[in-house]
Amino acid sequence: MGKEIKISIKNRWTGSIIFEYSSVDNTLAKTVLEALKGEANLSGANLSEADLSGANLSEAYLRGADLREADLREADLSGADLSGANLSGANLRGADLSGANLSGAYLRGAYLREADLSGAYLREADLSGAYLRGADLSGAEGAYMACPTDGSFIGWKKASGYIVKLQIPEDARRNSAGGEKCRCDKAYVAEIQNADGTKADIETVCSNHDNNFVYAVGATVEVSDFDDDRWNECAPGIHFFIDRRAAVEY
Repeated sequence: MGKEIKISIKNRWTGSIIFEYSSVDNTLAKTVLEALKGEANLSGANLSEADLSGANLSEAYLRGADLREADLREADLSGADLSGANLSGANLRGADLSGANLSGAYLRGAYLREADLSGAYLREADLSGAYLRGADLSGAEGAYMACPTDGSFIGWKKASGYIVKLQIPEDARRNSAGGEKCRCDKAYVAEIQNADGTKADIETVCSNHDNNFVYAVGATVEVSDFDDDRWNECAPGIHFFIDRRAAVEY
C-alpha cells in the first residue's frame, strides 16, 4: 500500500497556504487538479518546476501564478486565466492555450512548439526568446504586429518631453511585440513638435534613454545593434508608436 502524502500549494508572494490535499501516492499535479475541482482560487500560486504535463487545467484561474520551468506539455489550458503569470522557461509543447488570457504573462524562453494559441489574448505578453515553431496563433489578439510589415510610414515617439515625427523608410527593419510600441533600426527625423502638435522651436532632441542618441530634423538616425526578436519589446531599436496620441501619453 502506498504512503499518504500531504502537499500544500502556497502563495508565491506571501508564502501562505492556498490549498492542501492529502492522498496515497499524492503528486503536485493531483493536488492542483483537486484544487480546481473544488474551484479553488490559485491566483499567485507557486507552481514553479511543477510537473503538470497532460493535466486538464481548462478554465483554471492561475492569474499571477509562478509556473517558471514548469512541465506543461500537452496540458489543456484552454480558456485559463494566466494573466500576469510567470511561465518563463516553461515547457508548453503541444499545450492547448486556445482562448487563454495571457495578457502581461512572462513567457521568456518558453517552449511553445506546436502549442495551440488560437484566440488567446497576448496583449503585453513577454514572449522574447520563446520557441513558437508550429504554434497556432490564428485569431490571437496581440499576435500581429502593430506596425506595418512593409512599405514606408509615419511613426511618433516622445523624447525629452517633445514629440518626434519619424518617417520609417521602406527598407527599415521593424517589429512590435503584443502591444502598441514598435521598434525599427532606422528612421528619418521629419519634425520635432510640442505635445499639442505645434512645431517646436528646436531642431534637435536627445533620446530619453541615451543622451548621446540625438534626433536632428532632416537627419536619418540608425541603431546598429537592432534586435530582430519581435517579442523582446525593450530590446535595442528606435522605439515609436503608430498613433501620435500614444506617444504623447507614454
